[in-house]
This record gives sequence, C-alpha cells and structure tokens, in this order.
Amino acid sequence: MRILILGGDGMLGHQLLSSWQGRHTVAVTLRQSLSHYVRYNLFNQENSIADVDVREFSKLAQVVEDFRPDAVINSVGIIKQRDDTNDAVQSIEINALLPHKLAVLCEKIEVRLVHLSTDCVFSGSKGLYREDDLPDARDLYGRSKLLGEVATDGAITLRSSIIGLELSRNKSLVEWFLAQQGIIWGFRRAIYSGVTTLEMARIIEHLLTQHPNLSGVWQVASQPINKYELLSGLLKRLPELDIEIEADDSFACDRSLDGSHFQQETGYEISGWPLMLDELAQQIQERTHCA
Repeated sequence: MRILILGGDGMLGHQLLSSWQGRHTVAVTLRQSLSHYVRYNLFNQENSIADVDVREFSKLAQVVEDFRPDAVINSVGIIKQRDDTNDAVQSIEINALLPHKLAVLCEKIEVRLVHLSTDCVFSGSKGLYREDDLPDARDLYGRSKLLGEVATDGAITLRSSIIGLELSRNKSLVEWFLAQQGIIWGFRRAIYSGVTTLEMARIIEHLLTQHPNLSGVWQVASQPINKYELLSGLLKRLPELDIEIEADDSFACDRSLDGSHFQQETGYEISGWPLMLDELAQQIQERTHCA
C-alpha cells in the first residue's frame, strides 16, 4: 500500500513512518529541508518530501497527486501545548480548514483520508463521552479541532489522544516527564483514555488494510487511567529515573472516551496499559542508549 503521511516530524507522524516503512511504500512531508533532520537518522530522499508548508495548499495538493497514494494520513495540527495554540488564524487554518480541503482533494482523486482529532473537543466535565455526545470544548484548540472533523465518503476521523516520544519539540506529557527530577505531582482526578503512538500506528494500519470502506467520526479509546497511575506505571518500568511521584487531587478533568462502537465495528481490541507502557519504556531506553 502507498501511504502519504502529512507531518512526518511530529510525534505521531514519525512513529507511523517507523512502524510502516518495512511493510508499505511510505512517504512523509516535512516542513523544513531534509538537512534539518539528518540527526534523527530516519528521513531520506526516498521516504521524505521536504519543504512542504501545508498552508500552501496548491503545493500540498501537487505533492499528493504526484505521490499517488492509496491513503493520506493527516497528522498535522496545532496542538494544545504549543505556544501558537492561541493564534486564531493559524489554528483555524490548520486544525479546522485543512482537513476539509484534504477531504475534497482525496475524494476527487479517489484516495482515502485518515484524519486525527482529539478528546479535547470535550470539556472534561463528564467523562466516558460517546460519539453522539455534544462536544462542549470552551477553548480555541478544542473548537478548531471539532470544526476539522471530516466524515465524507472515503474520509475517517479518529477522535482520540496519544502519548509518545517526540523528535524535537518536547511539549508532550512523556517528554515533560522525562525532563523532571525529584518530586512531581500526579493528578489522580485527571482521567485519560488515549493510546501510545505505537498503538495508534497499529490501529490505523488495521483500518487501512482490513476496513477499506469505513468512514465517519470514530472514537478510539483505551481503558481509562488517571495521570498518577499512568506516570507511576511508566516510572516503575524506568527505575533509573530520579523521580518521585506524589498523588495530587487538586485538579479534576475527565475527557475519557467511550470507544466501544469502534471496537465493535472493527473488531480491533485496544492494547491494555501494561503492554503499551512496556513498549513505551522500551522506546525510551532505546533512545537513551542511542543518544
């Protein structure tokens, strides 16, 4: 299968490339020149299309048409942790408008589109949200991502959340955690139902190969876990870290999703946290040894 990944230097994009490039013909788009990414030993002339700004849609459309993929994965987005999240123009342009432009393009050239949305379309006041619950995000990020959800024929939106290693930005939960020393706080009332980037790579590949006609908005969710338990589980697998986690009940947010509809439709059973944390800890240790 020929797969084009938009945002190859992002947390999910680079994991998709790493996971799939041995089994599929995969290429990624990169924002900067290829020389900028040499130190990662991942991107090359064969698997990367450099200097692609997704805001220049005519150029992006030409990239898609030239590569002639069977599927496009849109893993580009202005995420909540970035400084430009409150830049309304950029957030709306990339999070809200771009997915719909891609959906129109992909439908025209008969290419499948997989777009990634977020649990942040919900406020976190309730938890175990279903697909038919009314999204109630109050911030620009959540609202812009909601506007970007696509459900046309040939397009599928996966509403979920991911954790994993980054290449350079170091804005995510895991990268923040790895940079800490001493005592940190783990929120026991912050409930999470996302998956690791490695698990998401398996999920998307399953969709592409086993469910070619599935479209619409689908929630992908693991068994809910609180952030204290999640970080404690990761620390248990990385005893070399100089970190102590203390429980904190001062902050409450439950954006957990009900992913049962997706699992029933696809037959895909989301991995449990013991396996996902085992794999994540192994990735962290491998990166440390290669540094």
